[in-house]
Amino acid sequence: MATTARAETPGPAPQGQVPPTIAIIIDDMGHNLHEGKRLANLEQPVTLAFLPYRRHTVALAKLAHLRHKEIMLHAPMANTRNFGLGPGGLTPEMDQESLKNTLRRALRSIPHVKGVNNHMGSLLTQQLEPMDWVMSELDRYPVYFVDSRTIASSIAGKVADAYRIPALTRDVFLDHEQTEEYVDRQFKLLIERARKNGSAVGIGHPHKVTVDYLEKNLPKLDEQGIAVATVSGLWAIRNNNRPMFAEGEKQAIRPAYAKSE
Repeated sequence: MATTARAETPGPAPQGQVPPTIAIIIDDMGHNLHEGKRLANLEQPVTLAFLPYRRHTVALAKLAHLRHKEIMLHAPMANTRNFGLGPGGLTPEMDQESLKNTLRRALRSIPHVKGVNNHMGSLLTQQLEPMDWVMSELDRYPVYFVDSRTIASSIAGKVADAYRIPALTRDVFLDHEQTEEYVDRQFKLLIERARKNGSAVGIGHPHKVTVDYLEKNLPKLDEQGIAVATVSGLWAIRNNNRPMFAEGEKQAIRPAYAKSE
């Protein structure tokens, strides 16, 4: 007689063992006040990546910090399709001084910034010289870098590694298509990667469908034996809990952001 196999959901990890862990970065923060507030108020430690100089960037970053979220600069970088970058964009036409000054000002414009990832960047992240300039600037500060890998041939992560900047790479995009079915499929892929490799990094955006999905499904992860960490928390798990930076090793970022809206 044929029997039907029944899938079992793994429970919590044994005591003392680190469970499979995901970090979720939400890019493009700063435009959408309503969804931004929902994300800031999530109970789980998602990481929020803010575009510089957008209308709600400062206010939402301050709120998110109060709600114990980790804050990143979502640095606009030139892409192969000539999409506009908006303020703070980094392009191949820039010389070293202008690129580094633009990046420095963008970093200073984001309250409580702990890391950086690229917004678009399919053109710039393939080019060694501008990536070298980017990482030489980031190397001055206590920030990590996440390569969003908007193109498979990105060298951004490798250049960050060469500077010994704490670095991670995106594993899964959650919401290229803005449907619940697509987000669900990608979210399950993220969990599958974490189960296989111990941890995984997912990137989403402040679309209503994404925020709805996360509100509903993040609280269910505990019973599935999946942990959620900030990016720096996930980096620590991968690096035996050693500190990212030695005391006094890096210079502080001097805030220079506009007053809250």
